[in-house]
Amino acid sequence: VAISTDPPVMSNAANRLLGLSIADIESMAADIILGQLRLTVASLTIEQINQDREAFLSEIQKNVDTELLKIGLYLINVNLVDITDDSDYIESIGKKAASQARANADADVARARQYGATEVARAKKLEDEAVAQAEAEGLMSVKKADVDRRMYVEQQEAEAITGENTARASIARSNAELAIEQAKAKQSAEVEQARAEAEIQRAKFVETEETLRAQEIVREEIQKQQIEIAAAAEAERIRVVAQGEADGLLAKYTAEATGIQRVLEAKAAGYTDLVKSASGDAKAAATLLMVEKIEAMVAAQVEAIRNLKIDKVTVWDGGNASGDGSSATSNFVSSLVQSLPPIHDVAKMAGVDLPDYLGSINELPDDS
Repeated sequence: VAISTDPPVMSNAANRLLGLSIADIESMAADIILGQLRLTVASLTIEQINQDREAFLSEIQKNVDTELLKIGLYLINVNLVDITDDSDYIESIGKKAASQARANADADVARARQYGATEVARAKKLEDEAVAQAEAEGLMSVKKADVDRRMYVEQQEAEAITGENTARASIARSNAELAIEQAKAKQSAEVEQARAEAEIQRAKFVETEETLRAQEIVREEIQKQQIEIAAAAEAERIRVVAQGEADGLLAKYTAEATGIQRVLEAKAAGYTDLVKSASGDAKAAATLLMVEKIEAMVAAQVEAIRNLKIDKVTVWDGGNASGDGSSATSNFVSSLVQSLPPIHDVAKMAGVDLPDYLGSINELPDDS
């Protein structure tokens, strides 16, 4: 018995054995061992203890070690010197077992001797039977060998004839198969030749077709390129013509703009000189310009009534003159002329007042 090195068991030893003397520890361990030994002996029969010492030792070690671990100790080993009891029951059991063992041994020796004698006799008998059987088998073997020899000769002759017939049949069959194979080969060759010729013709047809298609494609490609070239040339011509027309229009409009600009510049210079000649009076200059246009304005007024188509004018005039000495006919013509807008009114519409030396308009009083 010793203190265990397992940490949990060492903790038990620290709790249970710390402070005790060696004698106290030995006494406690002895009490535990004796108690567990009594428990183990009580749980087994004497026959079990005497017959199986190893199982008995195992039970003692298991029970004792379990209890010693609780106080921090463990059982190193268990040795049994002898097992006795006060009534010598265990010794009597041993003697009985020894006597029975000796009797069993004597019986085994007798049985062995009997078995040996029996086996010797059986072996002798088997030997005699084997010799007789061997002699009989020898005679039978001779007879059988002769029969086998005769049968073998006959069988060999039959097999030879059969072999010859089989060989002839095989030759005939081989010849027939050869003829069939030759016919098949010839037929296959003819078929392959026909197929090859058909493939050649097909290849020639395909080649011819491809050639014609290629020529057609070349012609179409040439036509396409010609059309594209002609279209490109026409487009270039149209572009050049359009560019020329555009350049011509641009030159025309540029010239017209230049002419208009020069006319306007000339008019501006003339107007400037006109204003200067009028001592800087722009209104007087405008009046002078309007005076220059009076002739055209009068012509326009005359033109307004010149195209009136009057096929016939009938004037009923009784010859009576009015108070101012005018007749009805003269009044009609005067009224017709007065239907035209006066020059002064036209000038006012343009924002210009004509000078007095060109005349003036007097408002007539109402007759009423």
